[in-house]
Parts: sequence; structure tokens; C-alpha cells
Amino acid sequence: MTGTVPWVLSGRSAAGLRAQASRLVARLAPGPAAGAAEAGLLAEVGRSLVAAGAAGEYRAVVIGRDRAELLDGVRALAEDRPAPHVITGRAPRRAGAGTRPVFVFPGQGTQWAGMAVALLDASPVFAEAVRDCEKALSPYLNWSLEDVLRGVPGTPPLDQVDVVQPVLFSMMVSLARLWRRFGVEPGAAVGHSQGEIAAAHVAGALSLDDAARIVALRSQALTKIRGRGEMLTVLAPGDQVRTMLADWEGTLSVAAVNGPATITVSGDVAAMADFGAALRAARMMRWRVPGVDFAAHSPHVEDLRETLIDLAASVEPAAGEVPFYSTVTGRRVDTEGLDAEYWYRNLRQTVRFDEAVRSLVADGHEVFVECSAQPVLTVGMQDIVEELGRSAVLMATLRNEDGGAARFLAALAEAYVHGVAVDWTAAFA
Repeated sequence: MTGTVPWVLSGRSAAGLRAQASRLVARLAPGPAAGAAEAGLLAEVGRSLVAAGAAGEYRAVVIGRDRAELLDGVRALAEDRPAPHVITGRAPRRAGAGTRPVFVFPGQGTQWAGMAVALLDASPVFAEAVRDCEKALSPYLNWSLEDVLRGVPGTPPLDQVDVVQPVLFSMMVSLARLWRRFGVEPGAAVGHSQGEIAAAHVAGALSLDDAARIVALRSQALTKIRGRGEMLTVLAPGDQVRTMLADWEGTLSVAAVNGPATITVSGDVAAMADFGAALRAARMMRWRVPGVDFAAHSPHVEDLRETLIDLAASVEPAAGEVPFYSTVTGRRVDTEGLDAEYWYRNLRQTVRFDEAVRSLVADGHEVFVECSAQPVLTVGMQDIVEELGRSAVLMATLRNEDGGAARFLAALAEAYVHGVAVDWTAAFA
């Protein structure tokens, strides 16, 4: 990572953490350095803090681009006041499943222009992962993945399904690799709709070549049903939404259940317009899934069954190293069963994300990280956790219009202060 430095501090108590910050201020406040000398000093301080010893229970990470920004953060920590780019927390004393986060891979709708540019320039690890994805996808695409990410004139737009899905797959896989470069290994993987393809690869069930084949050819198959359907997310209790849908039986169906009160509906364009008017009249919050002009997870997909089965027929799923929780079945599954029929069901059936999250929580997982350009599943996951009477840490990786090195380091810091093991030496490599 370039241009941004993390200073990692910890203590056995809150007072001990503040005392460490005070000592660091006293040591570094005098004598400003400049240019390369300053950059080298800031990195050396960061390395020294990481090498100082085992992490205490009370933790903080100060992130900054220069001495002034870093020292302002450390002073704020010493004075026990909040400040930008200072992340604090208390790690749980117990060890277990919660120390390794669940990597969560969402479906379509996380894209935004320029979402990868800053990390491509700041992180060689991320850039190499994107290049590996581009190589795996290249037999099926006639455009450059990196050019699309950078918005090079003449490249196809992100509102095309056969462009955005391979791009988002590459984002998710590359972000997961970046987390792993910092020593953060997943305790489990779960994916929503197309996100299951990335989850299966990260879990070790699919090679990158097989995963790229599925995502590229599947997205191209979806162009055959474009213009016939739409998808709409509704914030309302599931039973209420299903009762309303009875008036559109055969034309609209539940595409995904993301939480107790977060439902996505899929179906015919005309019927969706009427359903949207009914939601508006009932003052129910809803929004169209961005960039989607087809009805995934609906009967429309049945027209593609033969194509979808054929494109995945050569895929050879393996037993994964990371537990894989299926949003087709709603529970942990043996990844050797992720065959062509499974990937058809993945696109045709309702996404049972809520059931998969319940299974994860029941199995003891307490930390969840969305490996995406922006978080879209947090609300549903939070509702599920609260409904179960449990607690969990729900984290994003990047955010809309905030996708650089500082944002990624802040995500790492949030994981670290909640007890996730992080290899901070990678920040100074």
C-alpha cells in the first residue's frame, strides 16, 4: 500500500492505551522531517509499533498520510476524544470462530464509477489480482477489465449485465485476496446470487478459470432475457410483501430474502410497475436494483436452463478449504456438489441469504466482512442478528466514492480492534 500509513497501538486497559499514545506524541512531536525522510520515518514508526509485542485487549489504529495527520490522531487518542482516521475498539478475550471473519460476497448493485482506480494505483497485490482475473476472463470477453475499471473512453458501460457481473466478480475476488495478504483468513464464505461464484472460488471449490467461465458466460446468457423484467428491493416484513404479491401471482415472485424486512422481488416489467404503485400508495420504501433490466430468480430464467447447464458442464468443483454456506440451500454444503445443476438453481431459485446468515450465526460466527465496492447486505444481516438475540460485527471493505488505500486500511483497523488477527507488516512491505 502506498501513500497512507497505519500506526497500531494497544494496551491492557483504556488508560494503558492512552498512556502509549501520550508517549508516542512526546517522542515524535518535536523536529519535523520533510519529503522522503518524513515518509521513511512514518513508516519506521509504524513498523516499530507493530514489532513492539502482542496486541492488548484495548486497541487503536491511527491512519494518516503525513506527520501532522498521524500526530493529530495520536493526540486525540491520548486525550480520549474522537477524531477522523482513528479507529478504536476492544477485542474479545475469548478465541473461536469469531476471530476469523465470514467473507460475504454480494450480488449486483455494488458498482460505482472509479470504484477500483485508487486501489489499482496504491496496492500491487490488488492490481495483480485484477490482472489474474482479467487473464481468466479474457477467453470470454472482447474488452479490457482494467480499462473498464478505469473508465477508459470507448469501453463498454457498467450498466450492461455482461460487463458489470464480470467486473464485480473481479472486484470481490481481488478484495478477498487483499484481505488475505494482510493475514486475514476467512472462517467461512457466503455469496448472494452471482456473489456465490466468487465465494466458491475463495472457499477453494472453484479454480479461478472455472469461476471466471461461469460468471462471464452466465452474464452473457442473461442478455437474452434483458428488457422483459425488473428487480425491486422492498423494506418491509416478508409476510406483508408476500401477501401483496398474491395479486400478481405468475408474473412476480420473491427473488431474494436478505433479512426479516428486506425482500427483493423479480418479474415482468408491467406487473412491476403496478406493484411499485401499490408500494408507493402504502408508503413502503423500495428501490430498483441498479443496472438490472432482467428478472433473475424468476420463471424467466427457465428459458435459459439448457444454456446455463451447458456452460457449467465442464466445471470440476473441489472440496473447499473454507466452509461454504449456500444461499441456494440456506446452510453449509459440501462444495464438491457445486455442479452445473447447482449453478442453474443459483440463478433460478430464491436467494435464501437470510437462512444462510442464520446458519452462520448458529454455528458461532460473529464477524462478517463484505468483500465489495460498497456494502449492501448490512441492514438485512443486522436485522437477522437482532432477531436471533445475538451480537455480531458487520464490516464493509470499500464504500461508495471511498475506495482508496486509506479506506481499506480503515476496514482492516475495524477488524483488528474487534479481535481479528491482522498482519500489519504487509502495510510496510
